[in-house]
Amino acid sequence: MHAVLLEHIQKFITLEPSEKAILDSSLILSKIKKKEHVLREGEIANTMYFVTKGCFRQYIINTKGTEQTLQFAIENWWITDYLSYHNHVPSHFYIQAIEDTEVIAIEKKSFESLLLQIPKLERYFRIISQKTFGASQMRIKFLFTMSAEERYRHFKNVNPDFVQRIPQYMLASYLDFSAEFMSKIRVGKV
Repeated sequence: MHAVLLEHIQKFITLEPSEKAILDSSLILSKIKKKEHVLREGEIANTMYFVTKGCFRQYIINTKGTEQTLQFAIENWWITDYLSYHNHVPSHFYIQAIEDTEVIAIEKKSFESLLLQIPKLERYFRIISQKTFGASQMRIKFLFTMSAEERYRHFKNVNPDFVQRIPQYMLASYLDFSAEFMSKIRVGKV
């Protein structure tokens, strides 16, 4: 099994050697090229991805035909369309690699079996889900309570390395302002 995922899991639960072997047999290591999609709107999300290297983004195409970034996933983050994955319904989202990305994937059919064979994984995935949900709640709060410039400054302070890794138009989209406004903020004209 990939050591990075095991280290991440071991922060929350302890797995026995036999459980590690069961988990390892269910994991798929994949390399996704920059700009490649692993999910498109209308498809069923049958895979959850744990990023070991690189970065994904989840986005929609709004009614104006513009991409709106909703989430990024960098190292040690999970990503999928959770509603599509758990309810087996068509996705409303796109998930794309924005760098060459290495992931550990768990297919839906394997995931359900894993939870039955290793019940303590339920705890791990519950904690991860709660953290993900909490991060989404904070993002919504920031969108409603901070100015565009405050959102940028906050994001840059919390994630300084990440700001350098992603294209500025994607960051602007995520922070809910235009790429032109992003340019003004970065040169101090706002």
